Parts: sequence; structure tokens; C-alpha cells
Amino acid sequence: MSVRVRDRSAELGARAVGITPGGVHSNVRLAGPGVFFERGEGAWLFDADGNDYVDYLLGQGPNFLGHAPAVVNNAVAGAARRGSVFGAQHSLENEAGELFLDSVGWAERVRFGVTGTEVDQAALRLARAATGRSKFVRFEGTYHGWLDNMLVTTVDGVTGPASAGQLAHHLDDTYFLPYNDIAALSATLAERDDVAAVIAEPVMCNSGAIVPRDGYLQQVRQLCDRHGVVLIFDEVITGFRLALGGAAERFGVTPDLGVYGKAMAGGWPVAALAGKAELMDMFAGGVNHSGTFNSSVPACAAVTAALTALREDPPYKRVEDHGAKLMAGIRELGASHGVPVRVQGLPMAFHVSFGDPDQVWDYAGMARLDQVRYARFAEVLVDHGVWVAPRGIWYVSAAHSERELEVVLQRFEAALGDFVAGGT
Repeated sequence: MSVRVRDRSAELGARAVGITPGGVHSNVRLAGPGVFFERGEGAWLFDADGNDYVDYLLGQGPNFLGHAPAVVNNAVAGAARRGSVFGAQHSLENEAGELFLDSVGWAERVRFGVTGTEVDQAALRLARAATGRSKFVRFEGTYHGWLDNMLVTTVDGVTGPASAGQLAHHLDDTYFLPYNDIAALSATLAERDDVAAVIAEPVMCNSGAIVPRDGYLQQVRQLCDRHGVVLIFDEVITGFRLALGGAAERFGVTPDLGVYGKAMAGGWPVAALAGKAELMDMFAGGVNHSGTFNSSVPACAAVTAALTALREDPPYKRVEDHGAKLMAGIRELGASHGVPVRVQGLPMAFHVSFGDPDQVWDYAGMARLDQVRYARFAEVLVDHGVWVAPRGIWYVSAAHSERELEVVLQRFEAALGDFVAGGT
């Protein structure tokens, strides 16, 4: 059994609960093991007690270039010495914007923001303004931020508010449908003339790394065109991760609007809304999208540096190879220990759980999986120096190499052995 001393983390945790609710500044971290980190380097994290962890959570996804990439941090530091926010424009906005549009390939305009949560709201506002309609379609299990009209939970097939204090009627503008069910979407759009937008994670990375069936996204695009509905891709996770042009490039489907974040800026807090000029230019008159820190100097420097790095030395083949080997290795280790470990998704973002080995195509299918057991196993993985999320998502970065692959599989096998021996 691996035993890692975390005395310093425990001290910091006890101090934190007197400072901030639950000792964390994001509720996503409430279920975590209470580890406090001192630094990250490449594909590794180092905690306050000196323990190392090979990292497959990557800060919930943003660190696609690895932790503390010098090319990004140096650019941000240099730019910040000239200022941060001016309450006006600066030349680096143009550089970042042009590079973004050229990299994404399909979009004609971009607006930079700070978080995916707020940029998702901007996308819906544009869709409503453009169509004169009030409602939108989304898919069960997708995540589009924590605001009242977006944060949901599904219990026994019934979707509702996920938080105390959340206004339930804010969900009244939403039609919730199963993902990968084109018949359900077709029927809804045929029956309802009040749908402004369909918003989707092209790959449901927040819930099981559920991929679209062959042709599904193309059919969604066709239905939106037929009914005059704005198609929004939430590419906060998939953007610049699945390909330089994100899911739109990988699956060959062009949305009307796309929301981006995470991998776009090498670990810095930046989001973006991109889309067709006819929609985006509505921000120039009549539709409001504001924010003091939108397109700040450090943000634009981070975007420029990160995208330049992704273009000059594309990591996508390396990431795909590493992820494919890791997925296969995890499956083999599960089989060798007689444990029903299942792996689903794409090599750069996949989901690990226990249970039914069949492919999961929608959120209801996730109910077949033993995610509670996996969450317990994730704690054992952390004890063995593998930093992963209890919910099962694994992210691969450009910084992961053969060394990390060897280490993670050794540690995964040791953790699985301890887990089985412990009878859990």
C-alpha cells in the first residue's frame, strides 16, 4: 500500500476552511483529496509535502501545453510589463484575434472574454437577437457553465436545478434532449417554432467523453439550417485539443457560433466567442457583450503565444499516440487484474470508469457505469501519484512523453492492485 505523507497539505487545508467556504474557491474541488500544490512543470505536479504526481487532469484541461510553458509565460510577463487593462484597445488584440481566426479556420469574427460560462451566455444572447426566438435546445449531461439557466442535474431521467438558491424557472427556456438521438432533435425542431439555438459539446467531455455517432453532427447542422436555428458548439474543452481547429475541424462540421477556452491560452484564463460575421457583428450595435478584463494585455499575449506554439510545433500526432497507448494500457491492466475497467473517448480526452464495457452514446447510458466505485479508485490513484479527476475524465497534453506513459502505467497497476486487495 502506497502511503504519501501530506502533513503540510493537511495544515494548509485546515487553514483554508477558515478563509473560504469548504476550503476551496470552486465547488468542483470540494470532492478532491485536499492536496495543496506548490508548482507544476510539464506533465508533473509537486505538492506542499514534496510528493510528485504525473498529471492527467491538467487543471481541468487548460494546460494542454503542460504546466508553466516558458513560451507562454515569458510572453505574458513581457506584455504585462507594458500594462494590463487600458479601458481601450491595444495592438496585441489584433494579433491574437487574427491568429485565432486563422487557426480555427471557419470563423469570421472573434470576441475575447474571461470564462466559458459567460461566453456561453453571450452566444445564446446573440442567437436570440438574431432569430427573435426565446428558447434553446441542449443535451442531457452537457455542461455550459454554472449560471441558473445552464446548471442542471438529472435524476431518474428528470432534469432540474443542481444548486440550492437556483431559480428553477430559468430552466423553462430549455428543451433537454438525449445526445446522439437525431430523431428527438428532428421532432423538437419540427414541433417548436420558438427555438433560437441548439448548443452542444461536440464531444461530451464533461460526461463520459461521449463521442458523436457517425454523421450525427452533420445531421444536427442540416436540421438547424432547415429550421433557421443557430448552431452553437461549446468547444471550451474540445477547441485546440482535438485539432488546431477543434471539433469543427475533426468532424468536418461548421457551427454558426463557437465558444472556446482552456487549451487556447496555455493555462491562462481566457475564453472566446467566434462565429459568422452576420451574427457576431450584432455586438457592434444592439447586442451587449461587456467585461473589464475582456482582451486584456496578458490574455492576448497568452493566446498569441499558445497558438503560435501549437502551429509551429503541432503536438497532435504525439498527443494522439500517447493517449491511444495509455487507453490500451489501462484496458490491459484492468483485464489482467480481473477488474471491469472501461475506457471511452478520444486519445486526447477520454473517460475511465468501471462497469458495462459497451459504448455509451448518451447521458442515460452513463447510469450503467459504476462511477462511485471509480471515484474511490481515483483516490487510490492520487495516493500512488497519479493526479486525475474523481469523475473519470483523463486529459493528455503535449508535455506527456514515453517517460510519463511508463510511470503512469506502473502507478496505475500498483494502485489497482491495492484497490483490489482492499476489497473495494
